[in-house]
Amino acid sequence: MTDQKPVEKQEYNITVYTENQVGLLNRIAIIFSRRKLNIESFNSSPSEIEGIHRFNIVIHETEEVVRKIAGQIEKQVEVLKVYYHTNEDVIWQEMALYKVPTDVIAEKAVVERLLRENGARAVVIRKDYTVFETTGHREETDNLIKVLQPFGLIEFVRSARIAIIKDSEGFNRKLREFEKKEPGHEVVENEFLNNRDKVFTM
Repeated sequence: MTDQKPVEKQEYNITVYTENQVGLLNRIAIIFSRRKLNIESFNSSPSEIEGIHRFNIVIHETEEVVRKIAGQIEKQVEVLKVYYHTNEDVIWQEMALYKVPTDVIAEKAVVERLLRENGARAVVIRKDYTVFETTGHREETDNLIKVLQPFGLIEFVRSARIAIIKDSEGFNRKLREFEKKEPGHEVVENEFLNNRDKVFTM
């Protein structure tokens, strides 16, 4: 009988380059729900290429599962390319907002010092409350919650993760090289879909 090591799970960042089509998000969500996989974070934003959007999906799973998920997402017609990376392979940040009573901040200098030490800055100051903002990794924004709880933290919210791939040369360059090599007559919708493997190989 051979001893098999358990497959280790870790956080993966799945990057999806796609055209912005109605219904795509629902189909991607179904891919995860069918496998009963929990999405830790999901962000959608424009990419460096006009007309092409970029999803960043964070899940905590094994590489084998993530590879299969990425393959299934890539089968969607509107999807140009999917990549997945560990946290060590990307530069990532999350933004968080904290609402705290203004009178506490004004009266206790220690709070102001703690906020400064955690890189927080005020974005709204009212008579009844003040809203602070900070960006960083999950552990950093979580730590500030613990710091502010004793001082009457009223509300907290954190954004989805945004991430940049460290070793990527950029899709904009890939597309320009492809256009130069095989120029099209005019820009049309789905122009690159039939050639996505040729264009988006990193």
